[in-house]
Amino acid sequence: MKKIIVAITGATGVIYGIRLLEVLKDFGVESHLILSTQAKTNIECETGRSVQDVERLASKVHDVNNLAAAVSSGSFRTDGMIIAPCTIKTLSAIANSYDDNLVVRAADVVLKERRRLIVAVRETPLHKGHLELMARVADLGGIVLPPVPAFYFHPRTIEDIVDHAVGKMLDLMDIEHSLFRRWQGEQDGSERLKPSFLCHGSR
Repeated sequence: MKKIIVAITGATGVIYGIRLLEVLKDFGVESHLILSTQAKTNIECETGRSVQDVERLASKVHDVNNLAAAVSSGSFRTDGMIIAPCTIKTLSAIANSYDDNLVVRAADVVLKERRRLIVAVRETPLHKGHLELMARVADLGGIVLPPVPAFYFHPRTIEDIVDHAVGKMLDLMDIEHSLFRRWQGEQDGSERLKPSFLCHGSR
């Protein structure tokens, strides 16, 4: 059974982490959840769920201030970690190994043990300092995955767009899924679906 650490931090877009937890639970993956303080506020602000509802999706919940938690040690084996969404503050801490909370400590452990770390950085626009932090995390072995929407599969709902980003995370963790329709190459125009947002006229 795969074992993945999931962290949700205080950027907008907590739905990405919540949906990830739902899918991991459905697939029987053991998930270890860490919620930052601001993430808890955003869950109640951005979704119709309670923090307790989200915590129930995880196999195990770890307090963000508990640096003695299992996931703070490299001897606790996991398949990696996904931070979705990831704040610039968390990105900066990871880039500088500033392990002042469990999210950053667990990420640092994943990097030092040469496991897979995915950071879904949620910020726009980006200045050079943000880009340099991303490059530093990439140099350390992390994977920077901003949840940028794609439209080749013709999403029709916000859920479709969220599932695409979550599906990309699962791909990088080698977890099979069918959350979005994959690109199969250019097709004849007559076979192509027309995106719903173009059905109401074009500019």
